[in-house]
Amino acid sequence: MKICFRLMLMGLSFLVVGCESSEVPSDQNEGYSAAESEYVVDREPDGAIPVGEARESTDDGAEVTLVGRIGGSSDPFVDGLAAFTIVDPKVPCCAADEGCPTPWDYCCTQDQVKDNIATVKVVDEAGQPVLHGARALLGVKELSTVVVMGKAKRDDQGNLTVSTHQVFVRPGQ
Repeated sequence: MKICFRLMLMGLSFLVVGCESSEVPSDQNEGYSAAESEYVVDREPDGAIPVGEARESTDDGAEVTLVGRIGGSSDPFVDGLAAFTIVDPKVPCCAADEGCPTPWDYCCTQDQVKDNIATVKVVDEAGQPVLHGARALLGVKELSTVVVMGKAKRDDQGNLTVSTHQVFVRPGQ
């Protein structure tokens, strides 16, 4: 129940974020190497669609392959879980010279984020959330572009969550 509540809060957090100064937090779950992670795949899945398109066309329970950049709030990662939010690549992030020290919160384009964001939850073979931070587990950070393939879940407000056990991290992102 706590996990569901945390994911729901994270999904709703994009509605109330703005520009604020924040350092990138370090991952609390060290001991994992993304190179050794069973959840990182070395080949990009075919047929990935952007987050915004998936929000419009993906039904609850459907298999989906999404592409997006990690972000949508000042802290898009869930502490202690391999879960985070991604934003459609078409939504421009803000730059430091625009007065935004955390460009991954999309403070300059927040009105575009609400229809172009999804939550990604990495799960094990039994479908249970992986209890390790995504940064170390997957070798990702804010604004990393990822491609995930998994099962879509919709809530009553239309928010999209994808449960996956395969994450491809685009190089150089």
